[in-house]
Amino acid sequence: MHNLLILKFFPFIAIAIAIELTFLFWKHKLNRYYSWKESLASFGVFVGYVASGIFSKTLLVGLSLWLWEHRLLTVPLDTWWGILLLFLAIEFFYYWQHRASHRIRWIWASHAVHHSVNRLNLSAAYRLGWTGWLSGNFLFFLPPVWLGFHPIAVGVGLSLNLFYQFWIHSELIPKLGGLEWILNTPSHHRVHHASNRAYIDRNYGGVLIIFDRLFGTFTEENLSNPPVYGLTKPVRSHNPIAIALHEWARMLRDMQMTRSWRDCLAIALGSPSGDGWAKAFRTKLRELN
Repeated sequence: MHNLLILKFFPFIAIAIAIELTFLFWKHKLNRYYSWKESLASFGVFVGYVASGIFSKTLLVGLSLWLWEHRLLTVPLDTWWGILLLFLAIEFFYYWQHRASHRIRWIWASHAVHHSVNRLNLSAAYRLGWTGWLSGNFLFFLPPVWLGFHPIAVGVGLSLNLFYQFWIHSELIPKLGGLEWILNTPSHHRVHHASNRAYIDRNYGGVLIIFDRLFGTFTEENLSNPPVYGLTKPVRSHNPIAIALHEWARMLRDMQMTRSWRDCLAIALGSPSGDGWAKAFRTKLRELN
């Protein structure tokens, strides 16, 4: 369902990118905001994402249908409040899935693909990882089904949530006044994609920014500290396969450097930067031994 909706939206995406390219060409700013090699690589990654989605969608559909049969409640979606609850539930679980994608290296190995762009433009929006089925991203969207939202409604709602995020991959749109308090805007998402120390691991929201404000992960874009995009350890390749698998390769190399299963576990469950609870867990285990 999710991949089918993405393909249906793709003509709109292509038209929007064409408009962005035309505007930048007219303003003589095309080379500043676009790299043809990077954008073509992003399209190649997108093709692989659509193909690999078969695995994660099969797992998600099977588990969702089983959970639906064992759900706690049934939330009616023919009411305005049922639709509102569905929207908030998807946004809430998306926030935590996105936050986990940045703080747990096993999940980051898939999500790092999206952050590997060095120029933020609309073509960057569809540079998406191939291994969500392996990292377990889909597990975060099973609780809404168990709580009583129909699996199809969750799938459609998540697709619309992700489609909203297409337009916020832009450096051309300025801050949007009062909307900045509620919505995830291009300004907020520029912060999210930045590798500046002050901006790393901030602004995880999908459509809304309210959960970032509630849970302390919000940072406002500072015009005196312009975002620098890309990974702190850049991918020096435009090969879609290398882009899609580079972080898995780095993680496995780090695991090969230790013979301790505890250290391997800490590497997989720790943050990409090597700090966090898994590092403390590993230290504690060594003290006990």
